[in-house]
Amino acid sequence: MIELEGVPELIDPVMVAAFEGWNDAGDAASTAVAHLEREWKGEVFAALDAEDYYDFQVNRPTVFMDGGVRKITWPTTRLSVVRVGGDKPRDLVLVRGIEPSMRWRSFCNELLGFAHELGVELVVILGALLGDTPHTRPVPVSGVTSDPDLARRMDLEETKYEGPTGIVGVLQEACTHAGVPAVSLWAAVPHYVSQPPNPKATLALLNRLEDLLDLRIPQGELPEDARAWQVGVDQLAAEDSEVAEYVQTLEEARDTAELPEASGEAIAREFERYLRRRDVGPPGGKRRPPASGGGGKEEDEEGPAD
Repeated sequence: MIELEGVPELIDPVMVAAFEGWNDAGDAASTAVAHLEREWKGEVFAALDAEDYYDFQVNRPTVFMDGGVRKITWPTTRLSVVRVGGDKPRDLVLVRGIEPSMRWRSFCNELLGFAHELGVELVVILGALLGDTPHTRPVPVSGVTSDPDLARRMDLEETKYEGPTGIVGVLQEACTHAGVPAVSLWAAVPHYVSQPPNPKATLALLNRLEDLLDLRIPQGELPEDARAWQVGVDQLAAEDSEVAEYVQTLEEARDTAELPEASGEAIAREFERYLRRRDVGPPGGKRRPPASGGGGKEEDEEGPAD
């Protein structure tokens, strides 16, 4: 097991986790955590023993050269810590890895052991699923929890999903049974353009995480990458009349479904989010407390993995 030496006392820590694999359509979730590590210069302080959880014939190690010396990188899950500055600094414990091949309960217990040692107050797990959503519209992001009180307090959906699950669903339930508040954020990725990367879905997850935790995340080049991605998909769709017709059908269905949401309250909520991400207050100078939930929800379920 990994040592926790060198990790300072954390301020209001929140654990944010994402795992490559079944729960990560378009690599949107794992890329979001990688973005947080890169923008806030996260330092890895722990890694789970790859021998305990991974089948190396499924997730193979890679060989690389370091100063003329051959080294091996083993597939595993790593933890890092970043401090978010501002008026109210806080720490994020970032967990990024690959969905384990075996011993999922032990895997979750080990992560929860870290959470306990570090005083984590909330676990947020990011995921991405394939859905019937058009690439031309805002990415739907649903926030779900198994805790009814947490759902009411943070304006989240209480999950009703039944079916196959992945490590996101297993970890969320392990948190619930351990008494650790846990939330899953799911981005819907268009199934007709599912290959990674999907910067638009990654950006949507980070925006929803901003709202949930009331912090500002540096976006870096993600907005430009998301625009370029959409332009590229537009061009591909325009070259295939059947795809273009299908996208139009999805757009009409999505727009019709969202008509009831075009209320004054919904528009005001989105405008406040827009302003909050740019460090300015709403007209009149008075700022309401940020909404913890928000965001879209495409289906009454957590996704295929939860």
